[in-house]
Amino acid sequence: MSRPLRIEYPDAWYHVMNKGRRGEPVFRTHNDYNSFVGLLKETIEMWNVRVAAYCLMPTHYHLVIQTPDANLSRCMRHVNGIYTQRFNRNHLLNGQLFRGRYKAILVEGDSYLLELVRYVHRNPLEAGLVKELDKYRWSSHQGYLSDSRKWDWLYKDFILSLFSIEKAIASKMYKGFVSKGVPEEINGIFLREKLPSALGSDRFLDWVKSSFFPAKFHKEVPESKMLSPDAERIKEEVCRSYGVSRADLYRSRRGISNEPRNVAIYLLRTLRGDNLEEIGRNFNINRFSSVSSVVERTRRKMSKDPKLRRRVEEIKTSIKMSQA
Repeated sequence: MSRPLRIEYPDAWYHVMNKGRRGEPVFRTHNDYNSFVGLLKETIEMWNVRVAAYCLMPTHYHLVIQTPDANLSRCMRHVNGIYTQRFNRNHLLNGQLFRGRYKAILVEGDSYLLELVRYVHRNPLEAGLVKELDKYRWSSHQGYLSDSRKWDWLYKDFILSLFSIEKAIASKMYKGFVSKGVPEEINGIFLREKLPSALGSDRFLDWVKSSFFPAKFHKEVPESKMLSPDAERIKEEVCRSYGVSRADLYRSRRGISNEPRNVAIYLLRTLRGDNLEEIGRNFNINRFSSVSSVVERTRRKMSKDPKLRRRVEEIKTSIKMSQA
């Protein structure tokens, strides 16, 4: 039997899950749970992924992650492989831990993303592991209710910003949202024997179908590369959005931020997967670490600035439309 098609593109969101072989526990001790969370933190740094939510249950796990570099398969191979090695070493075992690679559902952002986070976080309650969701230690639900810096690694600010730009209000709205329970429509999807490959609006599903499923017949070309937008198109759309010239895009003055330039660099990195050296040459930046800093600063600013985030999403939409 052939493996399921993995739909990968920059900034895609996924619900990822995996279960123990024959329903056996994959988390036996507190050390196992902590080891997996530690591995998630390592994976964020190593593979440049964003973990927005997680829930670890005795026999399985759920993750809500975003992949700026379109690298879900490589990232999850690392997570499952390294955790299996550590689990087996700690429990003097060997062999396969999980029943297979993993299952991943591509998820549309915004409203469907919120439903997914709610579904993942309510798992311990629905399974009868706790009577109060706030008491469950092995999920990121507590992180959404906390201001502690120990949760800084969790990509929760973007999710909370979908409720409100005011953190305190957003956290309160999130808690109320989760307490309402998961709609039957969403629950029904995850009760199916065969899970869908994508979850979202009809428009989103049509886009996925037209963009990716024909691509499986062109196996010699990676999907992420087939659908990568032209670099010049990215620059053109950034200039159009900001009303600046191409020359303005390349200007760099010490101590003065050039937002159009930073956004262009961010999009070249996340939409095309251009390496730091390529981008550096493109923008006359000598130190590759400086390119990486621009990408990270822009990412952080987007998580806190709804106006910038909307602008970047509009630019990305224009780029996608030009590819259609």
